[in-house]
Formats: sequence, C-alpha cells, structure tokens
Amino acid sequence: MRGHTFPLVEVAGTAYEMGYQHGAQAGALIRRYLLLIERLTGQPRDTLCRNAMTFLPRMERLSPAFVQEVRGLADGADISLEEAVLCQARAEAGRVAEGGCTAFVVTGAATANGQPLAGQNQDLEPEYADVAILLRVRPNDGRPRALMFTFAGQLGYAGMNEYGVAHFANALYDFQWQPGLPHYPIKRLMLEQPDVASALALVGKQQVCSAANVVLCDSQGGLADVEMRPEGLRNFQDDHPDWLVHTNHYLTPHFCAHETNSLADSCPRLDRMRHLLRERWGTLDVAAIQEILSDHSGDPAAICRHGARGMHSISGYIAEPMERVLHVRRGHGCLGTWTAYTV
Repeated sequence: MRGHTFPLVEVAGTAYEMGYQHGAQAGALIRRYLLLIERLTGQPRDTLCRNAMTFLPRMERLSPAFVQEVRGLADGADISLEEAVLCQARAEAGRVAEGGCTAFVVTGAATANGQPLAGQNQDLEPEYADVAILLRVRPNDGRPRALMFTFAGQLGYAGMNEYGVAHFANALYDFQWQPGLPHYPIKRLMLEQPDVASALALVGKQQVCSAANVVLCDSQGGLADVEMRPEGLRNFQDDHPDWLVHTNHYLTPHFCAHETNSLADSCPRLDRMRHLLRERWGTLDVAAIQEILSDHSGDPAAICRHGARGMHSISGYIAEPMERVLHVRRGHGCLGTWTAYTV
C-alpha cells in the first residue's frame, strides 16, 4: 500500500558524499527510475546512456561539484557513471518533451499577508510517482541547504533553498532539439543562488537544448518567469506586478510565434487558474491555493489533471519563502495529502 508522503532522502557533506548517500539510500528506486526511463522513451538503455554522456562536458563546465555528486551517486547506488548521468538528462537523452503543469507565484496585494506564495501542480505519467522522492541536501562547502521534489537519482528539480529561493516549471513544446545543457542540472544550480536576480544571471549564461518555463521567487520579494529555448530566453511580465501564472504554451511576444497548440488544454487551464486566483485576490493563503489546485473545471484536463494525454497531477507544491516552508502533496489535488517541510 502506498503511503501518503514521498520518501525523504537526506544527505550532507561534500558533493561526492552527498551523491554517495543519495545512491546508498535510494538505490532500489534509482534502478526503477532507469527502467521507467527506458519504458517511457521506448529506447534501450545503452542508447540512452550514450546520448546522456554527450552532456557530461557541459555539466562539468556548469558545475564540477554537480558532477562530483553524480559520481558519488553512481558509486552509492552501484550503477554505472553513464546511468547516473542519464538520471540528470532523462528527457534530453530520450528526446521527449512531456508535462502538463500549472505554475504560479503570487505576492503583495494578492496574498492575505502580503508575502509570496509559489508552486504548481506536477502533471506527468502516473508511474513517476512511484520513483519520486524529496531530497534534502546540506552541503558543507558554503552552498545553501535545499529541499527538492525530484526522482530517485535526479539531482535537480523543483524546490526551495535556505535563502527562500524557490522555483517551479512548465514544459514547453514546439522546438527543435539543439546542442546545449539539460534543464535538470540548471534547476539544481538555481537552488544554490541567494536570490532571484542571481538565479536569472545564472540562467542567462546557459544555452539549453530544449524548451521550458521557470517560475521563481525569493524571500526578498523577487519574482520572475523565464521562458527558455535553445536560441535564448525571455522574461514574461504579467498584467500585475504581484503575480505570474504560466501553463504549457508561450506567453512572451518573442516566442509566441513558435506556438502550435501542442497541448490544447494549456490555454483553458491558464485562464481558469487566473480566474480562480483573481477570485481570491487579497486573501490568498496556503489553504486557498490548495483548494485552487484541486479544481476540476475542464476535467480530465483540468488544473487537477486526471489522465488527459496520459498525464495526472502526481504531486503539488506550495512554497512559503518567508517561512522557508515547502508544502508537498502526494497525489491529485482533490484527494492527495499535503505535508509541510522546513527547508
């Protein structure tokens, strides 16, 4: 019987030591994750590993410490380095675009206490829930501690760090794969930054190989939304400075021309999310956001997703940057259980 929470993996020490501890604690789940990658991409592991290793030099240039953690992961889980690298480049190695998520950040006049709230519903194939973990990292080299929702063996995904920097993401479609960095290592490095401005500076220096949107906020009042494509990135500015809402289509004028409505429910979900947030404007708190993330308008392709295009809302997150608290839900918004974690 499945529990109401995701497994919590806690690691501390040097980059290599953290990777080793992660691998040792979650080895069985990591091997299941590798099997899932094969099944969902429809490609053999040797091909996927070979593709993934082409990204290793770029990961090394991005962060030698990240690669040391990957090496520790391989040793701790008793898997090959190639398999450990594949865990950091799942989508890119298989050249698959996926996800139907609804992400947001609200602050100031929008919230009940004027403080920021950010998060999303995570929409993926339901099997991902079986290999998902919460990863708490405590580096001993001056980098900040952080808490992430991720998959066993994957070192970067959604989460928040001790400075209150939080980020969440949406898949974007309609792009051509090009040489560049996978998104997951960049997501981990964003959680090593002291504020949104530093995270944006980091992202601005990278060339990515695919497309995605990232919503960010911090405890100092910073918030941003960035659409990334292989040819560059653009900041999305919403119609009020106290909110940003994004789903799975391009919203920046520069990239809108690329949109081909690959995920037809993205526009209705965006409109619905904006409507629900406006209804609670000035009173938004964690409880209100939890209710909004359970909305079924447009079912089965609603904010709380129930199987449209094979995807479900396997989890949800709400970050309170000022409090350094990350609320994580296992399961659909309507039935899942929320748990609060301190970073």
